Amino acid sequence: MQPPAGSQVSRVPAQRTPPEQLAPPAPAPAPARPKRPVRTVLTVVAGVLAVLCTVGGVVGFVLYDRATAPDRSAPDVVVDNYLRAFLVDRNDTKAGEFACKSEGNLDALRGLRAEMEQREVNFNVVVRAGWGPLTRVEDGEGESVTTTLTISSSADGQTRSSRREDWQFRVVERDGWRVCEASKVG
Repeated sequence: MQPPAGSQVSRVPAQRTPPEQLAPPAPAPAPARPKRPVRTVLTVVAGVLAVLCTVGGVVGFVLYDRATAPDRSAPDVVVDNYLRAFLVDRNDTKAGEFACKSEGNLDALRGLRAEMEQREVNFNVVVRAGWGPLTRVEDGEGESVTTTLTISSSADGQTRSSRREDWQFRVVERDGWRVCEASKVG
């Protein structure tokens, strides 16, 4: 049925186009990608800085480890380092880095250091130890290193006494050279 003339109804439901016959809506254009050169540059710079920091940390660790590792590269070097740590610095922990862990007889050298400390207390002096050239001699189980220790005491800048003693140190190769025995010669 037709609408009466002059009616304001323009369409009737039967005249509508079914939804399946409608043309699909036009796809929306892809939004234009905004240019972000600043973000890209900052990302690259942050990545480079992260890599540089990581490399710097690794290099720093390796250099620190090499600088602080005890030098046990040769028998005479380890004896020199042991004497410096034990008699000069009087640092048992540092000296232990150059000595055998389980076996070994370093009692004679411990006795010498105890004597030095006792003289300092008894006579109010400063007792120092020094040594001359270190001579290496190969033996069956490792090597021996001999040297002459000089033990001197002083008070108020004046030398009070000085003596020399020949010493022999037996060293073995175990994860680097280590001092295992010390004995006074003669």
